[in-house]
Amino acid sequence: MTEKKQIGKPEWVKKRLSLNNKNIEQVRDLLLNLNLNTVCQSAKCPNIFECFSKRTATFMILGNTCTRNCAFCGVSRGQPAAPDTWEPSGIAMAAKELGLEYIVLTSVTRDDLSDGGAGHFASTVREIKKIMPEAKVECLIPDFKGKMENLKLLLEEELDVLNHNMETVKKNYGKIRNGADYERSLGILKTAKILNPQISTKSGFMLGLGENLEEVTGLLSDLKSSGCDIVTIGQYLRPAQKNYPVRKYYSPEEFESIRQLAETFNFRRVLAGVFVRSSYHASEVFGCM
Repeated sequence: MTEKKQIGKPEWVKKRLSLNNKNIEQVRDLLLNLNLNTVCQSAKCPNIFECFSKRTATFMILGNTCTRNCAFCGVSRGQPAAPDTWEPSGIAMAAKELGLEYIVLTSVTRDDLSDGGAGHFASTVREIKKIMPEAKVECLIPDFKGKMENLKLLLEEELDVLNHNMETVKKNYGKIRNGADYERSLGILKTAKILNPQISTKSGFMLGLGENLEEVTGLLSDLKSSGCDIVTIGQYLRPAQKNYPVRKYYSPEEFESIRQLAETFNFRRVLAGVFVRSSYHASEVFGCM
């Protein structure tokens, strides 16, 4: 059973929102009209209004219902619908309408599909590149059930960044990441580099789930050993009462200290901060490499 006790939220994790921006409504309307999902909305991201106001969003393919039930996640769990074959074209249309030069695709976990959804990712990348050949595409993928032939299917497409989040330190996997496996996730990043040495690999994790500095250091070391290029580190914020409680709120100064620690591993890029998320400022992170 999920523990309910929750510590108080400090001032530095209270996001100041400005809703007086016509872009927010335009992005919402576009997504609604094209029947598209975003992780911004489904996972209750605290950066949603900031990103929408800049006419950007992280597209979530394969529906908004997940086959797993991770304790940290705000996405609904249940029996998903069959993949929408029009969705790849719809996302390409939306990306073009928004004028995006860098597109981030993610998905719910689809353990019900034989390829884990890899084919749908591949189709979406193809559709984007067809009408926006100069655009950069980042795919933030689930673990595809650990089947590397599924990963290979996606990497045959022209994506620019392969992102797979570790989410938390190794000891937390049993209680935080239902159905996931620490070594399997590291293996995705490692295998991506073997299959396509030119691709940039990326991963992210959260702080505030009961980890200690030694465990964070171990995770950073494992990411480096797996050939990971880009690391994002953010504060876990509980999406709803049913989710796992926050064990600690890290101060901006602590995030800076951890960023400096991560830098000692010589990743190509590290982004760390309270509101950092895996796809947050993704285009700027990629452009700085």
